[in-house]
Amino acid sequence: MPALRLVFAGSPAAAVPSLHALLASRHEVAAVLTREDSPQGRKRILTPTPVADVAAERGVRVVKANRLAPVTDELIALEPDLGVIVAYGGLVREPLLSAPRLGWINLHFSLLPRWRGAAPVQHALIAGDDVTGACVFQLVPELDAGDVFARMSRPVGRHETAGRLLDSLAVDGAELLARTVDALADGTAVAEPQSGEVTLAPKLTIADGRLDFGEPARRVIDRFRGVTPEPGAHTEVDGQRLKILDAAVAHDAPPLPAGRLALAAKRVLVGTPDGAVELVRVQPAGRTAMAAADWWRGLDADAEHVAA
Repeated sequence: MPALRLVFAGSPAAAVPSLHALLASRHEVAAVLTREDSPQGRKRILTPTPVADVAAERGVRVVKANRLAPVTDELIALEPDLGVIVAYGGLVREPLLSAPRLGWINLHFSLLPRWRGAAPVQHALIAGDDVTGACVFQLVPELDAGDVFARMSRPVGRHETAGRLLDSLAVDGAELLARTVDALADGTAVAEPQSGEVTLAPKLTIADGRLDFGEPARRVIDRFRGVTPEPGAHTEVDGQRLKILDAAVAHDAPPLPAGRLALAAKRVLVGTPDGAVELVRVQPAGRTAMAAADWWRGLDADAEHVAA
């Protein structure tokens, strides 16, 4: 059974299952390309990416770069048969793109061509998609536009956040990726052009995490799910920023004007045009996370409170 010499490019925790799968395969991971160490936590300590940590533990050569131009010659000199990319965080361009004998393949966490871009899982949840999945496709210069070798789909749970869904897809996608690499090595892989409507999934910003209680309750919760844990859901109450760590559509709740907050049956509710949203866990500015009911007790009981 032929084995391939690989270069693996990835950075976040979502890429780690794929790296583990390839390290456990018959193929050789000649080097791992990942983003440079970045400041993390309140003390802003320089920290390697999760992929860099795994590669270092396994004794695999690590190349750290936020821009590929300075390391292109180094990677080409490795003479890989195939490049494999999973959430690296940068674009592979020529001459590196065509340097491996079999080019590059990409594991992408969506059902392409739906949600091309950096944040497919988040956008799928914000849009209220009922089904999502993962694809392994041939990398081409155009964004996420290459022919697809393999795909898998799964239903989206009504209460899944982007973090939980991505964790699940990362594990299932790693198996899909490993099978594709084997098929490429064996000469049995077949890729098909993408078909269907193209939608885009650009990277989210902090502003994307603002919850608009002028929208229907289900839409508010879909956005909450899509931006949790990153960039994080938030609103403003009494001019103060409030992070929303857990929330749900409130069933059997009294009607409230859109954005109005109230305590009912020990639940903190926010009105929307078609019902209410329950705030379950929150984090006020400058304070630790807490149950929403505990936060409510600290508010002025005689004042009207509105989330805006």
